Amino acid sequence: MSGSRFAARGLVVAGLAALLSGCAVYDWVMPSKKVPLENFTASVTGRSVWNSRVDSIKFPLNVAVAGERIVVADSDGLVQALNASNGQSLWRGELKGKLSAAVGSDGRYAAAVTADNELVVLDAGKKLWSKTLSTPVKTAPLLAGERVFVLTVDRQVLAYDAIDGRKLWELRRPGEPLTLNQSGVIGAYKDTLVVGQGPRLAGVDPLNGQLRWEASVANPRGTNEVERLADLVGPLARSGDMLCARAFQVAVGCVNGERGTAIWSRNNSGQVGVSADGDLLLGADASDRITAWKTANGDVAWSADQLQGRKLSAPLLTARQAVFGDGEGYVHVLSRETGKTQARLETDGSAVVAAPRLVGELIIVVTAKGGVFGLKLN
Repeated sequence: MSGSRFAARGLVVAGLAALLSGCAVYDWVMPSKKVPLENFTASVTGRSVWNSRVDSIKFPLNVAVAGERIVVADSDGLVQALNASNGQSLWRGELKGKLSAAVGSDGRYAAAVTADNELVVLDAGKKLWSKTLSTPVKTAPLLAGERVFVLTVDRQVLAYDAIDGRKLWELRRPGEPLTLNQSGVIGAYKDTLVVGQGPRLAGVDPLNGQLRWEASVANPRGTNEVERLADLVGPLARSGDMLCARAFQVAVGCVNGERGTAIWSRNNSGQVGVSADGDLLLGADASDRITAWKTANGDVAWSADQLQGRKLSAPLLTARQAVFGDGEGYVHVLSRETGKTQARLETDGSAVVAAPRLVGELIIVVTAKGGVFGLKLN
């Protein structure tokens, strides 16, 4: 993407002189132009089984799923666990201060980071401990193996004991000149912690923070640091040994998590994460043109442009459908075989702010107004 084209799409420079640990941090805003909603004949029906509500959400929310429960949070510091089958509240925790990143959960513990850079861990809604961080966080913490893993905006990785908050290790690597002020990539593959480091996926030993492997998802090119900005953006998609991600404005690609080697990469500009299974990798580019690639080799299976400019969320790929939320609260259900629209469901008219999640037979959707919906397709 050229510098002029990039600027035309609304790059917001968040202080050229403001450096965080040697890295300047930038925000990026999607274009507002959108195509009208298409007319189509529905081939799938759907309904809202339940809905709940938190306060408004103005940060990059991750909907944590642990068994039959989900954990969500709002900007004012409410963290809440819900029964995914009926929306019933299981516990609530009130954090002091607005949130910048949430929520991570392993089913028992939940973690969030406040706008004042405080990492807070809850046990069934009760504050267990907190730690003040030196660098802001925009990525929901990961909880696994009674550890809390944090990825900061300058791509440091920090590990804490989930029970008592002891700092176990930190991983600091030579940083990129610029980093993106949005949710990055953190996840797990077997006994390896997987994190995004610029345009690369890195496999890290969760016990000691030692680097196990590193593989590039993209090879950014450009005449300046803005054009070469290619941070990996969440969510990370995993299918078997394949770990797939989007490099901001540059490409999508997959890495073999067992060997730590790049498998394929395809040029595709975009700012939100991807979803994948053993057959397809799904994502939307900067104009909201949707592409499905074959997971094994990166060949294009299909593309769809009926939702261009609608500010799509990261997708959900199910056994039968491809699901996206949009900037007006619609949930679009597409055929995973062809990309044709099968259904369109309404929520509360505000933007879908997190990747939809599948729990049992329900699709969980969360909106900017704080609406939490359990949707079922028939």
